[in-house]
Amino acid sequence: MKRVSAVTVRKRIVTVFLAGILLFTIIDVRLGYVQFVIGDELMKKANDSWSRDIKFEPERGKILDRNGEVLAGNVSAPSVIVVPKQIKNPQKAAGQIADILGISEKKAYEYVTKKEVYVRIHPEGRKISEKQEKAFRTINLDGVYLAEDSKRHYPYGDYLSHVLGFAGIDNQGLMGLELYYNDKLNGDKGSLSFYSDAKGMKLEQIADEYKSPEDGLNLKTTINLKVQTIMERELDLAVAKYNPDGALAIAVNPDTGGVLAMSSRPNFKPENYQNVDPEIYNRNLPIWSTYEPGSTFKIITLAAALEENAVDLQQDSYNDDGDISVSGTKLHCWKSGGHGHQSYLEVVQNSCNPGFVNLGMKLGEEKLFSYIKDFGFGEKTGIDLKGEENGILFDPEKIGPVELATTSFGQGVSVTPIQQVMAVAAAVNGGKLYEPFIAKKWISPESGKSVKTIKPELEEKVISATTSKKIRHALESVVAKGTGRPAYVDGYRIGGKTGTAQKVGPNGRYMQNNYIVSFIGFAPADDPEIVVYVAIDNPKNTVAFGGVVTAPIVGTIISDSLRAMGVKPTDDGMKKKLKWTEQPKIKVPDLVGLQKSELRTYLTNLSIETSGEGKYIIDQEPAPGTKVEKGEKIRIYLADEKDRDSE
Repeated sequence: MKRVSAVTVRKRIVTVFLAGILLFTIIDVRLGYVQFVIGDELMKKANDSWSRDIKFEPERGKILDRNGEVLAGNVSAPSVIVVPKQIKNPQKAAGQIADILGISEKKAYEYVTKKEVYVRIHPEGRKISEKQEKAFRTINLDGVYLAEDSKRHYPYGDYLSHVLGFAGIDNQGLMGLELYYNDKLNGDKGSLSFYSDAKGMKLEQIADEYKSPEDGLNLKTTINLKVQTIMERELDLAVAKYNPDGALAIAVNPDTGGVLAMSSRPNFKPENYQNVDPEIYNRNLPIWSTYEPGSTFKIITLAAALEENAVDLQQDSYNDDGDISVSGTKLHCWKSGGHGHQSYLEVVQNSCNPGFVNLGMKLGEEKLFSYIKDFGFGEKTGIDLKGEENGILFDPEKIGPVELATTSFGQGVSVTPIQQVMAVAAAVNGGKLYEPFIAKKWISPESGKSVKTIKPELEEKVISATTSKKIRHALESVVAKGTGRPAYVDGYRIGGKTGTAQKVGPNGRYMQNNYIVSFIGFAPADDPEIVVYVAIDNPKNTVAFGGVVTAPIVGTIISDSLRAMGVKPTDDGMKKKLKWTEQPKIKVPDLVGLQKSELRTYLTNLSIETSGEGKYIIDQEPAPGTKVEKGEKIRIYLADEKDRDSE
């Protein structure tokens, strides 16, 4: 028998001992790794295998006007969620669900028997009505949950439809501000976690865990709801009167670039977007449409000529015989036979095409197109809305004398309305070109405090303050004495420029008797607080001139908006030059306190309508000092002496 030496035995024992230590060390390290390194992850996986989460949508942030009025909000509309494993009697439950939601019992049965942790009944069970919600709470079915949810509500109907846009059934922004700022408005989802066994049955001994959703931020915009209401009203009236192919309007604060109001026609109701032609809601005309601007573009030519000292509006003159020849091409004035001898200020007032061609020639190609680029044409303005277009300028290599000439009076180039508004705002605000914006401030829905404020962004200084002052004076004279007189309003100094542009058809040729007429105005002319642009596409049954169609619309929007903004009327500024067919307006006298018998002296120019009985006048409409047309009706309110004294 072979004997094992003691040394060998000791070696084997040591080997076994070391192997044991190694094994236990590996186990210990592994246990430590599991416990301290991946323990949390494993616990999470174990927890996930037991727990079931039902997601809850956050409250979408509201969109507000500059004064806090809600433009887009939310209304409660719960959604139905089914946990199939918890349904004790699927057939009965399906029948009750089907009755409440108005779906077939077969379809409801498919929902309550699905091999899933939980099921959303979509779309019939999404954002249900108050009546349906009450019915579910009454039957109180096991395994049927009502998840807090809401749907988007736009309290002002079709106001700002293209600007606000809309949100889908999952409260995701699909268009307008709703889409552009979806991440901030959307918030973070919450959840209800419950624990279940391997068969999916709820473990009652373990409490549910609820994580509340984090609501989206509220957005305060630059929009002034009062100005927007005025704009919507005037566009509705214009559509009813002229039956155009389209219409649009924009109002901005020239000192910041903030959009005060924006609208277009046709429009739509955001809550009913599913039933609207996508061509309507996908086309936000103020930023999307491109067309020849016509004479409103002459403001840019004027700004360049004044900044370059190429003309003195008072001293220099131009003789207009009705057309001007450029490289063998005759370019005509809108007035047959021309305007004759006129100062350049009168060239502006009369919107004389040959006069502006002459200004363009004085400037030359390089300088004029340099200013056009500096004023922001040919590229997007950067407004916080999707779908903005660039506009089209002549290829620099293809610009000749004729292209220079036509560009000088707004023909042959293509711009967007928002480009036009921001350029003119820069021309009259001292020369500062701002990036237009709508989002003004982000507000926490919990604290109501500002989270972030958006400051105006200055793109560049395009002209001097001196040049800007000259432009304001010239454009005020257009409204007081020139083609823009229909925009004149007593009490407010309005400046502006008309525009009439022939539309280009699909074949690249100008269309017959089809025009876009426009007017851009600002006020007060000495210190502008608002710039308004209105364009009407192919107005019917009227003379298609900007001065006839759009100038009075802009005059009304500006005057009513300034009153809404608290800007008081003044008596200074240029007086309107009347045509021989026009009668000067009459200032309404102060009649309060007079006896009825003393009215005879006022009946020559005014029509008096009385209300009440007595011999003393205790009130009147309009107020004293208001200017009205000759023969307009003035209402007075009468009472006897005792009543008058009591007032």
